[in-house]
Amino acid sequence: MQINFKIKYRTQWGEVVWVSLSQGCEPPIRMPLSTIDGVEWTGSMELADTTDDVITYRYFIERDGHEERIEVATMPHIINVKGGEWRVKSGESIQINDWWRDPQHVAGVAVPVFSLRSEKSQGVGDFGDLMKLVQWAEQTGMKAVQILPINDTTISHSWTDSYPYNSISVFALHPMYLDLHQLGKLADKAEMTKYEKERQRVNALPQIDYEAVNNLKRSYMRKMYEQEGAKVLKTKGFKTFYEKNKEWLQPYAAFSYLRDQYGTSQFSQWPTYSTYNAKEVESLISKEHHEICYHYYIQYHLHLQLLAVADYARQKGIILKGDIPIGVSTNSVEAWVEPFYFNMDGQTGAPPDAFADDGQNWGFPTYNWDVMARDGYRWWIRRMRNMAQYFSAYRIDHILGFFRIWEIPVPHKSGLMGHFSPALPMTEEEITRQGVPFIPELFLQDPKDPTRYHIRISAKKEDAYKSLNLSELLAFDRMYDDFFYSRHTQFWYDEAMKKLPALTRSTQMIACGEDLGMIPECVEWVMNKLGILSLEIQSMPKAFGVEFGNLKDNPKLSVCTISSHDTPTLRGWWEEDYERAQRYYTNALHMHGDAPRQAPGWLCEHIIRQHLECPSVFCILTLQDWFSIDEAIRLPDAAAERINVPANPRHYWRYRMHISLESLLQPNSFTEHVKCIVYNVN
Repeated sequence: MQINFKIKYRTQWGEVVWVSLSQGCEPPIRMPLSTIDGVEWTGSMELADTTDDVITYRYFIERDGHEERIEVATMPHIINVKGGEWRVKSGESIQINDWWRDPQHVAGVAVPVFSLRSEKSQGVGDFGDLMKLVQWAEQTGMKAVQILPINDTTISHSWTDSYPYNSISVFALHPMYLDLHQLGKLADKAEMTKYEKERQRVNALPQIDYEAVNNLKRSYMRKMYEQEGAKVLKTKGFKTFYEKNKEWLQPYAAFSYLRDQYGTSQFSQWPTYSTYNAKEVESLISKEHHEICYHYYIQYHLHLQLLAVADYARQKGIILKGDIPIGVSTNSVEAWVEPFYFNMDGQTGAPPDAFADDGQNWGFPTYNWDVMARDGYRWWIRRMRNMAQYFSAYRIDHILGFFRIWEIPVPHKSGLMGHFSPALPMTEEEITRQGVPFIPELFLQDPKDPTRYHIRISAKKEDAYKSLNLSELLAFDRMYDDFFYSRHTQFWYDEAMKKLPALTRSTQMIACGEDLGMIPECVEWVMNKLGILSLEIQSMPKAFGVEFGNLKDNPKLSVCTISSHDTPTLRGWWEEDYERAQRYYTNALHMHGDAPRQAPGWLCEHIIRQHLECPSVFCILTLQDWFSIDEAIRLPDAAAERINVPANPRHYWRYRMHISLESLLQPNSFTEHVKCIVYNVN
């Protein structure tokens, strides 16, 4: 099969245009294109026509004398169907415009899968509902659908498993997201009637009853496995899936079986198999084959359902955007099977910020990056290529973790006891040389080198700081500012450039970074160099001393939004702090008079339109913020729309949309209203 490529891109001296093409999750093939005039670049590539896999491609340039390749066309193949991620026909010419210099604007919607509601779902959103959401996005003219992580988080079989960023596997999908209707009906009519009665009950609840929902779904899945499993496991489709995924599928299934057998996911507490041994696990799989295969069966069906959504979205030119958590659970398959990749004596978190005065402790082990580097970050590349089956774009949760992570030594709990890692801690001599007396209360000893110290993030609140004389105070403040904002700039740049290029080049997905918080200057350098889109939230500007960002200043290569799963919705933050809402009304919206106490629909629409018109290539808004424009459809209580409260480590993630997707898909004024806004129709 011959694939012909054509791109118009005005190159500068020394630039050569290349194309990178891949089939499925295979490593990309790269080929330089030819040009006569330095504007139109062409080329052709021969591929075996024995596969019907989706073929993806993107263009990029390479400058003579530089090892780093600068991406020039990551997105249009998904945004523009003519130059997109699609099934390429033999001999068909592929053309795109010089979009990098003038990228298209894309509107989208963000909502967790668990928050979706349909008339047939089982008390929680599932992949069948996700298909309906993509169809609604198509109706409105949106070109992006963004979700939260969908990996299995089953640790305790309780509501605490609702936290979607605490996965037990970076490959396995959460069984909760299986659409049971696609599995078929139970042969036992009495059992089917009993299930249907409970399904209707949990589906009518305003929020997710996590435990009831998962008990219901697990019971149904087990019965369907006993009824249909043997037949499914003999199919060619399952066998292909198993062979392609058994590297992670076998350990995951064994882990899940042992977790349930021993009543805990803390594998260190298991009486047997607490230390992973491949031969012993193979023996276990052979011995408990029927029980282990249950987990294969569930993962296979999850794969088929999500892949169907992904294929539909690609056919419609809609970007399905996933989310990659920065960490994995301490009690995860990966920590059990590959403990050498993790520092189990360190916990990830975040320093104090607007969300949490005490900082945050996520409890994930930190990565052993030195070990990961030795095999070329294979663990991350496998993870990315697995995601690329389903997603055309991804959000890198806490991208700062690739520069440095906030590490809290075990057994401390408070985020205030953390320090950046890796870092350049100081010796006692270096501290005193700057005119600062060495007072232990102001510093944290480095866990790896007891002769070096980190400045406590909360040092300026300590009594020891307040006891310093004026000269010492000024010296300490200079040292503090340098340590947290200048000292590590080049060091962290180098750290990120060791890791991120391997990830961003491993697939054709669009990379988007969640770059909020205490941002070092080097983050922007790396993201610009690698073509990673930034995240822009007007109420959380990156410029120092600015309360609200200017939307016109948003970089083109960015994703803008109004709120996220970690913040109040637009209506929520408006009602939380009226004085702040008044300042936004006056200074950001340039409106006169008193701001309304609650944000009316017309005002929410005005704010959304401003975001859609800003330079950001993506404007992806939460479903709740889209609802805000219609006072007849939105929830009366804005606080009920919030998904997460980061300051609460035991928050219950249970928000669910209050109307059905079927009602959105039927002709209605709200969907037409959204369509008009997306197409900028007044």
